[in-house]
Amino acid sequence: MSASARAGDLRNYALVTAAYWADTITDGAIRILVLFYFYDLGYSPLEVATLFVFYEAFGIVTNLFGGWLAARFGLKSTLISGLALQLGALLMLALAPDPWLVVPYVMASQAVSGVAKDLTKMSSKSAVKLVVPEGSSDALFKWVAILTGSKNALKGVGFFIGGLLLTLVGFQSALGLLVVLVGAALVLVLVAVHGQLGKPDAKARFRHMFSNNRAVNLLAAARIFLFASRDVWFVVGLPVFLRSVLGWTFWEVGTFMAIWVIGYGIVQAFAPQLLRRTGQPTGFTAAWLAFVLALLPAGIAIALALDFDPATVLVVGLIIFGIVFALNSAVHSFLILHYADGDKVAMNVGFYYMANAGGRLAGTILSGLLYQWQGLEACLWASAAMVLAAGVISLLLPRVSSPAKPVAPLN
Repeated sequence: MSASARAGDLRNYALVTAAYWADTITDGAIRILVLFYFYDLGYSPLEVATLFVFYEAFGIVTNLFGGWLAARFGLKSTLISGLALQLGALLMLALAPDPWLVVPYVMASQAVSGVAKDLTKMSSKSAVKLVVPEGSSDALFKWVAILTGSKNALKGVGFFIGGLLLTLVGFQSALGLLVVLVGAALVLVLVAVHGQLGKPDAKARFRHMFSNNRAVNLLAAARIFLFASRDVWFVVGLPVFLRSVLGWTFWEVGTFMAIWVIGYGIVQAFAPQLLRRTGQPTGFTAAWLAFVLALLPAGIAIALALDFDPATVLVVGLIIFGIVFALNSAVHSFLILHYADGDKVAMNVGFYYMANAGGRLAGTILSGLLYQWQGLEACLWASAAMVLAAGVISLLLPRVSSPAKPVAPLN
């Protein structure tokens, strides 16, 4: 690759990342706005969880079709589509009169937002592979860690902004301000990003989305359980417990969750340095991190059952959980690009994040259901079981650093 071509790729990637950051802040803010607005109206934890069901369910479909669309038409097309849909989802809520803000309408807006978020994420993460020289695994791990870490840190900023805006200007005015942010990101991509980000392949077929790469399939299965283990207590159970049992305000809950996610993102960004002594990550790295992680929700649940101070237990426990989870997630994000076939990276990443969305969907539903049934402790025990499952599956991943070879297609 010539120096000018590489400089162009780096410039495009910087612009793509900026657009992704804007969308990430918005996504985090929407989550807090919808969660607390409807909980404050008297919706139960399970009813609040249902508001996000379409968000996660459509994310599964989006990643499946989005990877194919990106392979066929280029990553720029899916990035623009994602930002435009996020703008539409915000406008649905910002301009709706109060009588329209009922569960089916909000679920529909969240469906659009889920499609938008996953198209944007898939586009930006796939673009990493385009700017890292082939075979530079250390550089790939570093770039992926920085992107993933910054994304999660900025999602935490979004939580903070959502709680702040809900307190200061109210639900719909807050959404109007987010419209401006996403609109600016969309204009930036339309005007400043050149080319299609990758080589569109008119021969790409939808059936190719279903990976024949054993390592990718196993990693996707582990990802389902890993992210379900986080969302089963973090999405609904934790914020509702902090609000209803501990009596925290919207501002306090939003700030705490924001600080946690920002810290989580910082740990992800520094994962290559923190894991340096273990060498380049392999499947075994993902496995042992999962087994360590499983101890944490179990320990928190036991401490709550023994009547330790719940605020202290949750704050300390969540900090440690966030550190280990961030390292595990960073390793997963590296491995999917490491295992991905070079000419099918968007498809492999789309398939993988389809599994990611499936895990979030299961975790979201179970978070509301288990909390309403048996409280936060039930959510925590479910989290521990799910992380154990992720660890067991990860033991089957390659334990060498070279990319896995695709297996023969299944008939």
